[in-house]
Amino acid sequence: MNPFEMVVMIVAIVTIGRVISARYGGGNPVRDRLRGRLRDRMAMLDEPRDDEETLRLRGEVTRLNERIQVLERLATDPAKRLSDEIDQLKNQ
Repeated sequence: MNPFEMVVMIVAIVTIGRVISARYGGGNPVRDRLRGRLRDRMAMLDEPRDDEETLRLRGEVTRLNERIQVLERLATDPAKRLSDEIDQLKNQ
């Protein structure tokens, strides 16, 4: 068998193998592994995370909401209650 025939035979065997693999679900292991990693990373993005930074930010948002409520109350109260509230806050 000459080298040209050998190359043609190898190409034919590889091509037939890929056709059979694609038809019967053999798939590409590298591509399947990459798709699995991508699917795992997408799932991680969808999960709610409660790490330190998230908890710290939630606490800060709660504190800021409390301050906004105080400021809204001060802005809508009469002048006497406003001065009493400011004095009370200074004493804390």
